[in-house]
This record gives sequence, structure tokens and C-alpha cells, in this order.
Amino acid sequence: LKPRAVGVRFKDENGEQHVARISKRRRSEVIVTCGAIGSPQLLLLSGIGPKADLEKLNISLVHDNKFVGKHMSDNPLNSIFVPFNRPVNQSLIETVGITKKGVYIEASSGFSQSSDSIHCHHGVASAEIGQLSTIPPKRRTHEAIEAYKRNKKDLPHEAFHGGFILEKIAYPKSKGQLVLNNTNVDDNPIVTFNYFSHPRDLRQCVRGIRIVKKLVRSKPFLNFTKCNKQTVEKLLNMSVTANINMIPRHTNDTKSLKQFCKDTVISIWHYHGGCHVGHVVNKDYEVIGVHRLRVIDGSTFHESPGTNPQATVMMLGRYMGVKILRDRLGKLAGL
Repeated sequence: LKPRAVGVRFKDENGEQHVARISKRRRSEVIVTCGAIGSPQLLLLSGIGPKADLEKLNISLVHDNKFVGKHMSDNPLNSIFVPFNRPVNQSLIETVGITKKGVYIEASSGFSQSSDSIHCHHGVASAEIGQLSTIPPKRRTHEAIEAYKRNKKDLPHEAFHGGFILEKIAYPKSKGQLVLNNTNVDDNPIVTFNYFSHPRDLRQCVRGIRIVKKLVRSKPFLNFTKCNKQTVEKLLNMSVTANINMIPRHTNDTKSLKQFCKDTVISIWHYHGGCHVGHVVNKDYEVIGVHRLRVIDGSTFHESPGTNPQATVMMLGRYMGVKILRDRLGKLAGL
């Protein structure tokens, strides 16, 4: 007999633990929507995953599935800092340029408008708000983060008087994995995305950086940047030395755009994978080998476009909600 979900154990805002059990009705079930990080983590903690990995942490095996937490992906992002000769308004991504070369071009600006903002964060290009995923797990230490923050305090306020032009890879081929750090649900799992491990992704990044180089030398930009070929090379070097992640630098090596891509990669938090359809869940998003349990979120995606996947996730939730109601109620669903 296949195991089945019977409920969930959770904590409230005061940290008190509760148990919610599903009803005895035949089609009652648990739907997990914890995202590309949380959903595979929750399955693993519940005993659903690779047998050998679970045994190492003394987690009782419920269902052996070697694919849980595997084939994790993230759209790699690289940016070039562009200083302006006049103040610019603070702005997050407003316009997306979709190229024919498999890369998306975006921009953010104005993160040095106040004297303290640069010491807090500068938008997506900031290690404090999620860029630890770009370095190996063993180097993601508390000491490394504190050292990063100390070094950043020396940055002058004027350092980022301008903005970043970003290029992002659509449909990345590089794959990583998620494994448990321990059995504490409150502790983050160890996630490795293996950025640019697939040569196709690296080639796409180089194409994207070349597009950005042409962009900052175009006529619309010249009134703000006065860029020429030499200036663009200096901008690349400046972008490498900026504290956007915790990867060791190869400064003054920007003639190698491949190295530039590896040194300056950051996350745009478009994680996906870990509970793929066909490997962890079936076409109805039911967990394979377990009754009354589904996963419906970005962890089921095999690929993600270069834009924000939030709308796609919402569409998936709406589609599956309607489908479940129709399967259960038929014409009574009224949908």
C-alpha cells in the first residue's frame, strides 16, 4: 500500500506548534505550495526523497524518490554598472528587453540617493539580500558575511551614482541540487545552482554582455555617460570590483567576458525545480508514490523564462484550483 498524507504540523506566529489533520472525506488532501526551496525541503523532512540522503540524517523513509531536490535551476543575472553625469531617480526593473539571443536586458538605478543607502544595499546587486547562492555552501559562513559588510562600509557614497544594466539568461541549462542542512525545518537547506556549469549558459551570458556594451555606447546613452570603447572596459572592471557578491575577483580581466560572467553572477531569485513533473509529481501534480499529497508551485517547473515567473505560478495555481473543483464537483462547480 502507498503511504498517504494525513495532515500538516505547523507553528503559529508565536512559535507554538499545531497539527491540522485532513478530513475523512475520500478526496481530502494536502497541497504543498512552499516554492522551489520550501517544497522539496518539506518533502525531504517528511521522509520523501533519496533513501541514502534521508538515512544520513536519521529521517524515517516514507517513499524513496531520488529526484526530490534534484535538477534545481536559477536564471543567472549579470550586470554592468553605468555611472551617470547627473542624478537619476531610484528605480527597479520597469522595462524588459527580450532579445533573439536568449537573453533579457533590464535596468535598475538610483541606489545612492542617500548617504546610507549604499551601505545597506543597492537593489538586486547586493550580497546581503540573497547572493550567497553564488558561492559554494562551505563558504557561506557568518564570518564571511560579516567581513563582506565591513568591507562595504568603505565604499564612497558616490560609487553607485548611476545604475546597473542587467542581462539575464532565459531557460538556463545548468542544474544543481537541494539537500537538507539538518532536520530543523527553520534552518535553510543547502542549495547549489551550479551557475554556468553548462557551456550554453556561458555563451548566452557573453552574448548578453556584448549587447549591454553596445547599449551603453549608443546615442541615447551618450548624453548621460559619454562612453567610448575604453570607458566601457573601465566600467566592466568597476563592475567586477563592486561588492555585488562574495565570489573571488579576477580584476582587470574583462577582456575575457566568460570570466566576467563567472565573477559577477548574481541571483534574480527565479529559482525552479526540485519537484519536477514526471519525476516527483505526476501530470496532476500529485506526489508520485504518496496518496493525498500534491505540490503546486515553481518547484515543478522544468524551465523558467527570463522574466519574473510570478504570473506563471499564479496561472498554475488558478488552473489547478479550477481543475480540482471540476474533477470533484463536475457541473456543480459552475466553472
